[in-house]
Amino acid sequence: MTERKPSLAVGPAELEAFTWPEMFGNDRPVELEIGTGKAAFLLRRARARPDHNFFGIEWASKYYRFAVDRMERWKVSNVRMARIDGGHFMRVLCPRESLAALHIYHPDPWPKRRQQKRRLIQPVFVEAAVQCLRHGGHWAVQTDHAEYFDVIRALLLGHPELYQTPFDDPEFGVEAARLATNYEIKYLREGRRMHQLAVRRR
Repeated sequence: MTERKPSLAVGPAELEAFTWPEMFGNDRPVELEIGTGKAAFLLRRARARPDHNFFGIEWASKYYRFAVDRMERWKVSNVRMARIDGGHFMRVLCPRESLAALHIYHPDPWPKRRQQKRRLIQPVFVEAAVQCLRHGGHWAVQTDHAEYFDVIRALLLGHPELYQTPFDDPEFGVEAARLATNYEIKYLREGRRMHQLAVRRR
């Protein structure tokens, strides 16, 4: 396949009907991060694995603009970014059985009971995410929020197509149980405990 260099920032219209090879100009494995923040993890992964493609989703416009600028400054060619709701993307737009890996680190816990319906990781999302993963695809989650983690753990380990695998996995950017995201660095300095889980699709 002839390689090309599409725009790093992907607009909503480009996501209405797409394939990963069309987006990236090649058919390399794709890893998706939902909630990139300032994209420290995404940048490190993209530079370490030029043989993979990386798609980052960030809803907060300030962080999205920062992440796009960061990727452009580092001139990484294997990253695309979109400002879109991660739940909608996974349920409606993400090509099925296409992802080599899904990364979700420090999703908003929406801790108040009346807010919890806004959480990203819920049963409908989990089912969609499983369908978007390739068989053998890797899904890693990290949060500092213990109650939310209990919910996430029950949902993922309760799904018949998912099984637990070590979170520490250099192949997917985790060594010594650390991701080096901005939130992780901040929360560790504050003495918070990290809750981590990795699964694969059967």
